[in-house]
Amino acid sequence: MSQNQVTDNSNGKWSHSEPEFDDRPIKCVDCTDDFTWTAGEQVFFHDKGLKNEPKRCKPCKQAKNERLAAIAAAQVSGVRQRIEVSVQCAQCGQQTTVPFYPSQGRPVYCRSCFLAGQSQNSAA
Repeated sequence: MSQNQVTDNSNGKWSHSEPEFDDRPIKCVDCTDDFTWTAGEQVFFHDKGLKNEPKRCKPCKQAKNERLAAIAAAQVSGVRQRIEVSVQCAQCGQQTTVPFYPSQGRPVYCRSCFLAGQSQNSAA
């Protein structure tokens, strides 16, 4: 039966049936690991009227919230803080750090791969 389908309760009254939820695997946009979106969490989203499914696993969501809180605190205090985010190079796979928060879906390169790409672009 589809979500919110109207059914006959055999007592002559019609009612909306609640959607059925099953645990679902989702790939985290930050760490690319799979995590489980439980049926209970889906019920919570449904009850709150939330339409979009989660994009991040719990550790990555917590890390993102901590980054946002640190940015907000720095803005309030007027102090510029240097950030350093650990990432994996999209070209060579080496672990490196960058002084910015990467945009979702855009590749991030280590210094040597970035400079190699820059020199290729200027030669072309």
